[in-house]
Amino acid sequence: MNNPWLWAALRRLLGLLLLALLAGVITGQYAWMLVLGLSGYLAWMFSQTLRLNSWLESPISDEPPPDSFGLWGEIFDRIYRLQRRDQKVRGRMQAVIDRIQESTAALRDAVVMVDSEGTLDWWNRAAETLLGLRSPQDSGQPIGNLVRDPRFKDYFDKRNYREPLEIPAPSKPHLRLQFHVTLYGQGDRLLLVRDVTRMHQLEQMRKDFVANVSHELRTPLTVITGYLETLLDNSDDLNPRWKRALQQMQQQGGRMQNLLNDLLLLARLETTDYPADSQPVAVDLLLLSIQQDAIALSGSAHHKISVDNSTRGKLKGSSAELRSAFSNLIFNAVKYTPAEGQISIRWWQDEQGGHLSVSDSGIGIEPQHLPRLTERFYRVDASRSSATGGTGLGLAIVKHVLLRHKGRLEISSVPGQGSTFTCHFPTSQLH
Repeated sequence: MNNPWLWAALRRLLGLLLLALLAGVITGQYAWMLVLGLSGYLAWMFSQTLRLNSWLESPISDEPPPDSFGLWGEIFDRIYRLQRRDQKVRGRMQAVIDRIQESTAALRDAVVMVDSEGTLDWWNRAAETLLGLRSPQDSGQPIGNLVRDPRFKDYFDKRNYREPLEIPAPSKPHLRLQFHVTLYGQGDRLLLVRDVTRMHQLEQMRKDFVANVSHELRTPLTVITGYLETLLDNSDDLNPRWKRALQQMQQQGGRMQNLLNDLLLLARLETTDYPADSQPVAVDLLLLSIQQDAIALSGSAHHKISVDNSTRGKLKGSSAELRSAFSNLIFNAVKYTPAEGQISIRWWQDEQGGHLSVSDSGIGIEPQHLPRLTERFYRVDASRSSATGGTGLGLAIVKHVLLRHKGRLEISSVPGQGSTFTCHFPTSQLH
C-alpha cells in the first residue's frame, strides 16, 4: 500500500462515493445515486480495458499505449516504459545480429544454420556460391534436398562430426568442399563449408607422383634384385667379402620392394571409395589363416598367439584388403612383442556392428604418439622400425582399408604393458 498512484485511485473512488451520497441527500435517493456512481465508475474501467485490448491487438507493435489518467494512466505509463526498454534491448540485439551477419557475409567460407529437423534457417552469401543455395526460395527446405550426395546424407544423419567430410560441390562438381558440423542448442547444427579444391589438387598431385615413381622404380629394382639373387646362387666362386656385401644388398633390395609394394597398395586404395571385389568374407577362416602366418613369423620367439572367433559372422568387403589390414595389425603385434609374449586376436558382433581386436603384451606406445600412428612414414622410434624391417606404411594401409569398408580404428596402449588395436565395422557391413 506504499504506491502513491494506488492511494490516488482510492481517493478518487471515495470522492465519487461522496458525490453520490451528496446527490442522494439532495434527491433523497441514496441507493440509486450510489448505483449510478458505481455504474459510471465500472463503465469507465471497462472502457479503459477495451482501449488496452484494442492496443494489444494493434498490428503496429511499436505504437505507444493510449493516454489516460489515474490508475489506468499509471498502468499505461508503466507499459510505455517497458515498451521503450524493450525497444532499446531489441535495438542492441539487432545491432549485434547485423554485425554478425555482416561479418559472416564477408567470409569466403560458407556458414549455414540448420534446425533440429534438418531444415535451413539461415546462410551467408558464400553458401550461395559454394552450395548453390537461393534466398529466399530455399529457406525452410531440408538440406538433404539441396546437398544430395549420399555420403553427406550418411554423415549428416549419423551425428558423429569428429572428422570433417570432403565431397564435390553440389552445383560445381569441379570444386572440392570440406564440411565441418557443430551441434548447438536443442539439436540445431551449424555447418562451416570451405573450398579445399587447391589442397585436394596438391594431394592428388602428391599421390600421382608417388604412384608414378613407385611404378618407375619397380622395374629396375626387380632387375637389380634378380641379378643379385643370381650372383648369390653362384657365390661359391666369389670372394667371401663380396658375398656378405651381396647379401646386404639383397636384404636392402627386399626392403625397397616391400616399400614400393606398400606405396602402390596405398595408391590403389586411394583411387576409389569402395572395393571393387566386395563379397561376404568369413572372418573366422581369414583370422585362422593369418594366425598360421603369424606363428611362422614368430619363429624362435615362440609367441603365444590365440584367436577367439566364436562368432562366425561374415563381413562384406574385399578379402584381399581385409587380409592386408588384419595381417598388418597382427604382424605388428608379433614384431613389437618380446619373445614368448601373449597376442590375443578376437572377433565379435553386437548391436553396434562387428569388431576385431588385436591385443599384445609388448612394449606399448607413449600417449603422445597415438594420434599420429596412422600417418604415412610416422615412426615412434626410427631405430626400432629399422630393426623390424617396417616401412612405416602398415597402419596407414589399415586406416584406408577400414575407411573403404566404413570402419574405424581405435588404439589404446600402456607403455610397458602392451597395446590393443580395435577395428569397428557398422552393422551395414555385416552379412
